[in-house]
Amino acid sequence: MDQINEFREYRSKMNEKLLSKNNKVIKRLYSLDTLTYQDSALDTKTKEMLGLVASMVLRCDDCVKYHLETCHKSGVKTDEILDIFSIANVVGGTIVIPHTRRALEYWELLEKED
Repeated sequence: MDQINEFREYRSKMNEKLLSKNNKVIKRLYSLDTLTYQDSALDTKTKEMLGLVASMVLRCDDCVKYHLETCHKSGVKTDEILDIFSIANVVGGTIVIPHTRRALEYWELLEKED
């Protein structure tokens, strides 16, 4: 659970610090990100799953953790997560495997948190 709390605390602290700099572009980017994942033609759950695949293919571990958390909150089940991992590995290739290992580890921590 320490890994989860450390990630959440660091992300929150640094987002707050970054946004406090009052850079218009950064603030708009954060706003755009928030708006993108709201329900529209696709529901939030689907968008978060898409975000997770993209983050895995781009090999951004912080992004993967964030989307794992939002997927968990959106009710994504473990069998769906494994399908997401499968898609990310097919699209991204075997270089995604180390990120998949870390993603599974983080997912299991989130599941234990329930």
